[in-house]
Amino acid sequence: MKKLKIMVVCGFGLGSSMILRMTLDGVLKQADLKADTFCSDETTSRGESFDLVLTSEPLAHLFKGIKQPVIIISNFLSKQEVADKALTVIKQLMEE
Repeated sequence: MKKLKIMVVCGFGLGSSMILRMTLDGVLKQADLKADTFCSDETTSRGESFDLVLTSEPLAHLFKGIKQPVIIISNFLSKQEVADKALTVIKQLMEE
């Protein structure tokens, strides 16, 4: 199984992306999956290497035209939303 690099992006790469990263890490742990998760800001995110990105609707336009999946999360504190939107994609990417 491939170990993924999952990037979480917010405007400054600090506050809300850290919250979403902690939520994502909790979801991964509950599903017994391991991935490298990291935060980035909207400026430097374009130069990062990643397999998947989680971000908010206002920042999704930054990733138009990329080959990696982009998952839009509305509630950064919701483990249920992150699990519902991301787990299937994460498992598929790990199998590649």
